[in-house]
Parts: sequence; structure tokens; C-alpha cells
Amino acid sequence: MTTSDLSPEETFKKLYETVIRLRAPGGCSWDREQTPLSLRNDLIEETYECVEAIGEGEPLHVKEELGDIFLLVTMMAYIYEQEGIFSVADTLRGITEKLIRRHPHVFDKLAGSEPAISAEEVLKNWAKIKVEQEGRAPKDSILDEVSRGLPPLERALKLQKKASKAGFDWPDAAGVIDKIKEELIEVEGAAGNFESSKPQASGSKEALTSSTGKSAAGGSSPLEEELGDLLFSVVNLCRFFQINPGAALDKTNAKFIRRFKYVEKHMKESSLNMSAENLAVMDKYWNEAKSLDSR
Repeated sequence: MTTSDLSPEETFKKLYETVIRLRAPGGCSWDREQTPLSLRNDLIEETYECVEAIGEGEPLHVKEELGDIFLLVTMMAYIYEQEGIFSVADTLRGITEKLIRRHPHVFDKLAGSEPAISAEEVLKNWAKIKVEQEGRAPKDSILDEVSRGLPPLERALKLQKKASKAGFDWPDAAGVIDKIKEELIEVEGAAGNFESSKPQASGSKEALTSSTGKSAAGGSSPLEEELGDLLFSVVNLCRFFQINPGAALDKTNAKFIRRFKYVEKHMKESSLNMSAENLAVMDKYWNEAKSLDSR
């Protein structure tokens, strides 16, 4: 019997047994050395690769990346099992019980205790059950519900969504656009100050101090703060138009890569170096690449 003949339950058992073998004495030396802490960056990376595959619409690639995530999650849970903290079964049991508990409109439907409800009501019920049935203490602020572990772009979006649900929002997109213009002016002002306070060639201690009085080697600067405000406002505009900023930026990254590779290819064919003195030629090829995208 091959793994393709196994049921989902049997397939997961096979994965679990494979992880046990890898972590066992005589197993894989690399796998045996891993900890949840050492694997956390791998989990983030594999998740992003899966997101990328979904965006590209490649099901076979998605299948592979989901498998990598299943492996990492199972491996991490099993490491805790080895340490006697909790088991893989505890993890699966916990999420199953949580799903049933937080979906009474589905699992209590036969008892008639919960009528059919909208998706928005489902989310409200979810939050209510967390507090009333699971004893989760309400946060001091609704913004505390947004994980600090999220990447900054995603966290900004979630913070804005939370604030909007509380009624703290612009009445229309025009206000957000005006805010972006305002922040851009402030960036221009901070950039001007930054240029005038750049370290001099002397390398003196005074030259290493920014106009804010903070060391250039550490701490924030007015320019960093203003750029952060600008980015936050652009994320807000994305939210207003229901565009995921991460997905939008990912598409722009792909577009930049495609056009840059076009420039590299044609510069090589022209026997020209990719360097500043050939910027005019590179710009010509860049515009060619742009025109190809618009066809």
C-alpha cells in the first residue's frame, strides 16, 4: 500500500511516525538538534512561500508548501511532547474542541439553540465565547488583540481594522488621500534635514550626531518616523479600497523583478555593465519592459 492509498487519518499518522523516527536516537542529526525556537523562522518562511504559491494560482506548489507547514507544525508539537509539556494529540484535541465550542450555530443546530447567523455575527459570537466560556480576560484596548508577532505591514492593517470597527475611521477615501499628501510633505521636510545633517568626511563625533541629537548608529530619527507615518497611511488607503497591502506589494515586487531582469538581459546583450554610468541605457530598457507589461 502506498501513501496515496491511505485515509487522511492514516496519512497524518504516517507523518507523525516519520517525525518520531527523525527525532529518535539514530535518526537525523539535524532534526534531533531542532527546537521550537530554531524552527520558528522556518515556519514563517514556509508560510510566506505558501501564500506566494496561492497568489500565483499554482495548486501543486500550494500542496507542497502546505506539506512543509504540516511538517514544521507536527515537528514542533512533537518536540514539546518529547519534553512532556503537551502532546501532538493535545494540540489537535484542543483546536477541535475550540472549533466546536466557537461554532454553536453549526454544532448545536440540531438542538435549536442557535439560529442561522451572518458572517459578521459569527465573529462577534467568537469574541463573546472567548470571554464568557473560555475565561479569556478582555484586553485593556481592542488594539491589544492584534498580535505583536505579526510582520509590521500586516499588523498595521489589523490595527486599522480594529480601530475602524470602533468607529474611529475616515468618512471617505478622500480623507486618507489627503493624509498621505500631508505625510509626504512631512517626509520631504525630514529628508531635507537629514541631508543637511549627514556625517562629514572628518568623521568627528559631532558629525555622527543627527539633527535630533540622537546618534546615527542607533535610535529613531524624524525621517524614520515620518516614513513610518507615510507607510501607515498608504496601508490605510489599501484597507479603504479593500486591497491587501501585502498582496499589492508582492505584485509590485514581482513586476520590479520582471522588468529588472529584462534590463539585465539586454545590458548583457549590449555588452554593457550594470553601473551608474550606464543609467541612461538601463532606463531605456526599463521603459521598454514597462511598455511590454502594458500590452
